[in-house]
Amino acid sequence: MADFPGDTAFHPHSAHWGAFSAGWQDGKLVVKPHPADPDPNLVLQNFPDALRHKARIARPMVRRGWLEGGPGPDRNRGRDSFVPVGWDEVLDLLAAELKRVKEAHGAGAVFGGSYGWSSAGRFHHAQSQVHRFLNTSLGGYVRSVNSYSAGASAVILPHILGPFEAMSRRNVTWEQVVAHSEVVLAFGGMALKNTMVASGGVSRHVERASMQAARERGCEFILVGPLRADLPEEAGAEWVSAIPGTDTALMLGLVHTLVSEGLHDRGFLEDCCEGWPVFEDYLMGRADGVAKDAAWAAGITGVPAEQIAALARRLVGKRTLVVTAHSLQRAEHGEQPVWMAAVLAAALGQLGLPGGGYNYALGALAHYGKRTNAVSCASLPQGRNRVQAFIPVARISDMLLNPGAAFAYNGQTLAYPDIRLVYWAGGNPFHHHQDLNRLREAFARVDTLVVHELGWTATAKHADIVLPCTMTLEREDIGGGPNDPLMVAMHRVAEPFGEARDDYTIFAALAERLGTAEAFTEGRSARDWLRHLYSHTQTALAAMGLPAPDFEEFWAKGELSLPQLPDDGGVLRAFRADPVANPLPTPSGKVEIFSATIAGFGYADCPGHPTWLAPADAPDAAHPLRLVANQPATRLHSQLDFGGHSMDSKLRGREVARMHPVDAAARGVADGDVIRLFNARGACLAAVRLTEDVRQGVVQLPTGAWYDPQDPAEDKPLCVHGNPNVLTRDVGTSSLAQGCTGQLTVVQVERFEGNLPPIQAFDPPVARMAAE
Repeated sequence: MADFPGDTAFHPHSAHWGAFSAGWQDGKLVVKPHPADPDPNLVLQNFPDALRHKARIARPMVRRGWLEGGPGPDRNRGRDSFVPVGWDEVLDLLAAELKRVKEAHGAGAVFGGSYGWSSAGRFHHAQSQVHRFLNTSLGGYVRSVNSYSAGASAVILPHILGPFEAMSRRNVTWEQVVAHSEVVLAFGGMALKNTMVASGGVSRHVERASMQAARERGCEFILVGPLRADLPEEAGAEWVSAIPGTDTALMLGLVHTLVSEGLHDRGFLEDCCEGWPVFEDYLMGRADGVAKDAAWAAGITGVPAEQIAALARRLVGKRTLVVTAHSLQRAEHGEQPVWMAAVLAAALGQLGLPGGGYNYALGALAHYGKRTNAVSCASLPQGRNRVQAFIPVARISDMLLNPGAAFAYNGQTLAYPDIRLVYWAGGNPFHHHQDLNRLREAFARVDTLVVHELGWTATAKHADIVLPCTMTLEREDIGGGPNDPLMVAMHRVAEPFGEARDDYTIFAALAERLGTAEAFTEGRSARDWLRHLYSHTQTALAAMGLPAPDFEEFWAKGELSLPQLPDDGGVLRAFRADPVANPLPTPSGKVEIFSATIAGFGYADCPGHPTWLAPADAPDAAHPLRLVANQPATRLHSQLDFGGHSMDSKLRGREVARMHPVDAAARGVADGDVIRLFNARGACLAAVRLTEDVRQGVVQLPTGAWYDPQDPAEDKPLCVHGNPNVLTRDVGTSSLAQGCTGQLTVVQVERFEGNLPPIQAFDPPVARMAAE
């Protein structure tokens, strides 16, 4: 039966993976991509089956052990039953616990986790909601900085070039690639599965057509990496199949060839760069006796020396664009390839040219490579956080397991806070985080774990208090991002599932109990907030002399086109045009090939110039294969893994791993088999597809399959669904950034024998009444 009986209209809405409309036909939800989108994302088709799926959470639940025994560390998290509780009772319990923790330990004992994309809406954005609540009701919280996607690059780029956003969003555009680029050298590729997604939404997916148009004009695309599919067929790319994690060595080999053959741009290096002589001593071997030439690089990368040298020569005298994917820096020493790619572009003299130089992560997200809006779409203000303590986002297990311990970060020595309560809304750390068995141990240490969720993720199943939240289709909002010209009125399409409430309603009720309702709500309803946020856009448009419809007109029409700024190449273009008048925001005002600042930190794992540092996590006899745990193609992270499009991509109900036929034959594995991937940290099952598009010696298994332990009571249970983060290492990229290293690890693979365990990832946990 339709949620809106008799309503046959289609209503505008938006998600991180595309603008769309949705409506009801014959009692079924139907989703249609925006008509202006030339290459719509099929992830939208996860909505219909997900809306009323059994994995949805219908009512508030409290873990039995916490309800009966009270707050405190408990290794039974993730193994316990739950008790259904009414909204008034659960909010009273939670308000009392928040008061207890603040009074006994202070706001600095609360971690506001909430890392996740959640909703494309600017108001019902779970991160903003929970952070605003904690700031206005508790006075603050321990926060996280940076992201799992770009933890290393966000820290290193400001030291060497400038702000992260300037190097990713406001730099080289797809328009420039189509018109100017002659060679695009893509380390890690530009996979369309990644460019289908943009924070705040995307109305037009242009990447496929842009690569095709550039290729037809004569642009050459060169993919460096272990996976051929990381550039689409339309790019007609040449595949340089390199060993994962060796990109820095390959770049060094390329630059050594340029220098040894006198092909580097000496004038640009002298006028626009800082510290080239120090780096050149390292490159040529004068500093350590090891020349980083093509032969040296070949021994590390698996790419023949002749191919490396020939590639270097092909880059000279052409409009060459060097691109590095997020994947390169999600590994040990992830800062190095980001830094070294900038040096390669500088040695070619290409930085700042239209369609040339260096664009960090072009192709990693749909909002990279687009023009910037001249008018913004306002977000919910989060208020002031009076707690100073923070952690790099990927260090949550370290924090919970080692309160008070010192850690290094970007030239500082900090201490992990003593966290008693974790409040999570809008994210699933059992997707994002590494070494999930270690994460389970970390969550067992806190007094209370609170989770807002729409579905029974592993995070929800490990929580003490679970509050059911609406899905985006069940509420109103405004969708928009800084690099997409379409702002969308996100109409409600369905009634809330069960007793689910939106985050704002939950936090408003909690704030009422804590005596902070006015500070949190400012007296506004959710619709009032939408009007208020929209008014900023309306005022800005009017100031520019452009049509500025009022909220009711915008809401009725369903969308609004925003003006965009010129495609001017940003700070790198301005710097190239006049390095003196437009210096880069670095200590020297130039490209920092050698950074005295970073050298002064004294980090052995991140020296003062780009350096090849071999990873500690290397193949050995026990674990001879390299695992690439990259982003999935049929969902955003782990969102709606139970949706129709995601489920259709699975094989035998499990996530699909891909490996080379030679590696499979050596292990007696056939296409379609279920395999067991394992190392010292854990093990998981996955179905397998064999393909020569994966480099030999490599296994690829995407992230995002919901964690499904066969026996949660075990310390290292087998994940039967295919979550690779039971295998990945929970260590920082370096002392500089402490970023996530979840992209790469080493494993062994064997054919799974015996009866296949059932998939229970989407089953709700056992629920018992309080008296049972």
